[in-house]
Amino acid sequence: MNLTLTLALAITTLCAVTILAVTALAGWRGWLSLQQQRLGDRAMTQQPTPNAGTRIEIADLKERIRKLEAIAAGVEL
Repeated sequence: MNLTLTLALAITTLCAVTILAVTALAGWRGWLSLQQQRLGDRAMTQQPTPNAGTRIEIADLKERIRKLEAIAAGVEL
């Protein structure tokens, strides 16, 4: 009787540990997946550095806007 009780307790404990380990592993994989997704999203939101031609175009457009605003305000250039 004592051997049967000990064996049943050992099997139950082994099953419980196995269930906990599988659950913890699933949670760990989910957390890793979430972190990979967050890192991927962060990489996608970072904008590339504009090249020199693009910067010149932007500066030209800003200057044109400034001139148009001055004309609209009635300021002599």
